[in-house]
Amino acid sequence: MKINLKNMTRKELEKLGSDVEKALVKLQKKDLKKVRLEMDKLAAAHGVTVADVLGGRAPAPAKKAVKAKAKSTPKYANPKDASQTWTGKGRQPVWFKDAIAAGKSPGSMAI
Repeated sequence: MKINLKNMTRKELEKLGSDVEKALVKLQKKDLKKVRLEMDKLAAAHGVTVADVLGGRAPAPAKKAVKAKAKSTPKYANPKDASQTWTGKGRQPVWFKDAIAAGKSPGSMAI
């Protein structure tokens, strides 16, 4: 299977990269499971457990992927440009500070 990367768009390439990463993770989990089963069989054939072989430690379980935090929903919008928003967390944007200094209340900018 040959893929022509030169004719693909950025979005297609990013999707392909994501699909490749997912496939690699899935394959690694499959390989780890296979190795653990082989280790269990080999240890059992000698009358011991994997924990005995590893000095009382069981094999480390596969680590779960950390999920990215969801973005907070915006609570305030710039009265002059509604595309500029702020969640109310972190540093105040310049437009918010300027509006407060000009006498606007935070409630008047609430979404």
